[in-house]
Parts: sequence; C-alpha cells; structure tokens
Amino acid sequence: MLIKKSETAFSTETVEIIGILVTEGEPENITLDPLRGEARDFCRKYVISESFSGKEGASLLLPIASNGVKYVYLHGLGKVDSIREDEVRTGAFNAVRNAAKKECTAVALHVPEASNKLRSRAAAEGAVLGLYRFSKYLAKNDEDKFAEPKVVTIINGNDEGIKEGTILAGAQSYARDIANEPGNIINPQVLAAKALSLADELSLECEIWNEERIRNEKMDAFYSVAMGSSNLPRFIRLTYTPEKYSKEHVVLVGKGVTFDSGGLNIKPGDYMLTMKGDKSGACAVLGAIKAAAELKLPIKTTVLIAAAENMPSGSSYRPDDILTARNGKTIEINNTDAEGRLTLADALSYATELKPNKIIDIATLTGACAVALGSSTCGLFTNNDELGEKILEASKISGENFWKMPMNDKNLRKSIKSSFADLSNSGERYGGAITAAMFLEAFVGDDIPWAHLDIAGADFIKKPWDYYVEGASGFGTRTLISLLMGL
Repeated sequence: MLIKKSETAFSTETVEIIGILVTEGEPENITLDPLRGEARDFCRKYVISESFSGKEGASLLLPIASNGVKYVYLHGLGKVDSIREDEVRTGAFNAVRNAAKKECTAVALHVPEASNKLRSRAAAEGAVLGLYRFSKYLAKNDEDKFAEPKVVTIINGNDEGIKEGTILAGAQSYARDIANEPGNIINPQVLAAKALSLADELSLECEIWNEERIRNEKMDAFYSVAMGSSNLPRFIRLTYTPEKYSKEHVVLVGKGVTFDSGGLNIKPGDYMLTMKGDKSGACAVLGAIKAAAELKLPIKTTVLIAAAENMPSGSSYRPDDILTARNGKTIEINNTDAEGRLTLADALSYATELKPNKIIDIATLTGACAVALGSSTCGLFTNNDELGEKILEASKISGENFWKMPMNDKNLRKSIKSSFADLSNSGERYGGAITAAMFLEAFVGDDIPWAHLDIAGADFIKKPWDYYVEGASGFGTRTLISLLMGL
C-alpha cells in the first residue's frame, strides 16, 4: 500500500472512500472538507439527523455515490484545542479498515493540520495499522472480504511525517507477525534465523551463539531455562551502526522465550494460552532496530535476545537449584515460572560489558504488572530519572501508555534475598513487578542508565480496542523507535 500526500487542490474522482477526521461542534457546523456540492449536502443532512457532533471517538460511515466516491467515514477528534495524536491514529485506522472491508482500492484522509509532521505521522501509522491482521493460517472465505487499498492519500500531509509513520507502523506489524506465530513455528533457532534474515536485508551485523557457545560464555542462568526443551537455545546479537553517528550507543534487550509452559512449576492450562507471546519483547526490539536502519538514525543500536523455550522434562532446571549468572552473582530458584528474568540477567550482564550509553530491556515479565496497570498501560522501571522521562515523552508521541513504577522499597528488595545465594529469582506475592525489576537491576552496571519495560498485559489483545486488533500487539515497538529518534 502506498501512502502519499495530495496537493491543496484535491479531486474526489480518484478515491472510493473519504475519511474525514473532524473536531467537535454543532452538527450543522461540522467541517466536511473536502466534500463539495451534492455529496456535501447529503452528508450534512445525515450528520444533522444523527446528531453527530464530532465528540472524541464518535464515528459515522455513510454510503454515498458521487464522482466515484462510495463511502464517507467521519471520525470525531473532540475539542479543537485538545486533539490527541492517538485519536488521529485511531481515526485513520478505522477509515482504512473500513475501506479494506468494503473492498475500496483508494482512500483519502482529511486530517486537521495535516501539514504538522507529528499529525501526519500519526495518520500514516493509523493507516498502516488499519490493514493489519494475522490470517496466515486461515482458510480463504469469500464472506471474509478484506482487500488492501492500493493508495491512501493524506490531504495536505507532511512528507517526512508520512515516511516516518509508515516505517514505524511497519516495524510494529513486523513485530506482531513474529509474535503471533505459535511455538511450533517459532522456536529459538527460527527466531535466530529471523534475525539473520533481517541483518541480510538491512546490512546489519549479526552474531548467533549456539548452546555450546552460550555455556562457554558462562550464561548459566539463561542456559538453565532452556535445559528442559528439545529446542536448543540461541543468543542473538544484532547491531546497526550508522555511517555517521553521534557516539550514542543504545542496547535494547528483548525477552525471547518462544514458549513458556512454566517449566516444572507448570502453569495451569488456561494460563498457558497466549504464551507464544512471551517472545513479544524480542519481537519489539527486532522491529525497533529494523526501523532505526530504515530511518537511518544516527544512533548505534544493538539488540540482544536470549532465546529459549521453557519446558518441563527430566533435564529441566528445578526449584532449589542455584545458578551462577554471567556476572558471577548466584541465584536460588524458587519458581521455574520466573524464567524470563533469568534469561534477561545474562543478557543484561553482557549488555553492560559493551559499555553503552543506555540499556533498555522490554519483556512480558510479570502478571503482577498486568494486575496493577491493566491491559493498555505498561510498567516503566529505571535507575535514571532522565532516561525515564525520555521514555515517557516517547510513549506520549507513540500513544503507548507507560507508567513509572517505584524501585525504592527496601522491604520489597529484601524479599529477593536468599539465605543460600546472592539472590532469589522471585520475591513475595505483593509487588511482584517491582521485585522482578529489582532483580534485573542487579545485572546492570551501576554507572549505566537503564530502564525496564514490563509489557505484560498489553502484549496480547483479546478484545480489539482503538487501533489494536486481536492477537499480538507489538506494544512498545514504536515507543522504542520514538526514543531512538529523540536521542
């Protein structure tokens, strides 16, 4: 699908559906540009009859036949002085998705102040996300009509914003495609192959460690998680180095558990559903480095993924086991279902050795975070307030909600202490997301700004909302990219 801008003089003769994002007002005064003549009069009557006032999130799909236009989609943005880019994103999503369902080949979007780069970026993101669905394994059904429009035109849009939005949303869709793949398709070796393919496509540096190398590199915590599975682990290092860069080096660490059964502390059956999504952090960082390379950002970016499958068998690691992480810290296992932090521990230790300017990890780490924040907001933990503020700023631009969580509770920190090792791999029931972050912090160098993004809850969508459809969300991908763009 091509997304482009039009000149001021726009002709409706080349489109089949027009999406008009409108600000709130009296129905008789709602802006209906770029409609003219009979089409405008028809829509005005419909708007008045439906008492459509452009309140945020309100929408109308109007059948019309005028100069080739078949439909007009109206989407309310709310008050003119408080328009949120995220609602622009949602409006563009709905306009394009309606076009696909109605098999319209060309779409025009009228967005207030579309010449603004962020406004056009949001509209382009919404347009690309509007076409996303994971239907790879579905039989073709004639009744399920969904045809990708060939062209989406943003009237008077900003070229740079459109380009950025297309790349960012494309990266999110890329992450979702991998995250949606089940465990029998994406195992650690296949995930490593995905990284290699991405490296070939974008001329990135890529190094893959097999199980022998992982053991030789003293990643006992990571390797132990993988011991119960017949699918062997892989450690993935992917690096984008721009020709000219600002000497800023950011390491992104993604949790890459391709399926999580819980290990010997096996999950109840219902809790195992969607555990194909336990690799969502890895998918997000792959999407982020893809976009960084496509945007030619001046930031050296390294992605690290400790890819493993957590399964129960006679060779599985056990409760009471004591493991030694790469940085020499010992870990007592009291729950094999707290496995992600073990894989991340060794990855973060290695990240520290690279001496970057910043380390950010992203992981579906704790159910406790989902309990605390719900399914549309994720947790931010950091040892550096400045980095935390930059991430929150990036999340506002992306529309992905993050909430900064505390890490200064001394009593909670005591709960991950062990009588037999340096650390326990899980703390008490309450404050579980916080103690998990405290555990990870122990594997990051004291002098390196670090942030942990716990995306559990928002990683997998069960009921569609805004511009998210059922399945893997790719949550966090665009925030990471927005962060890199702002450094």
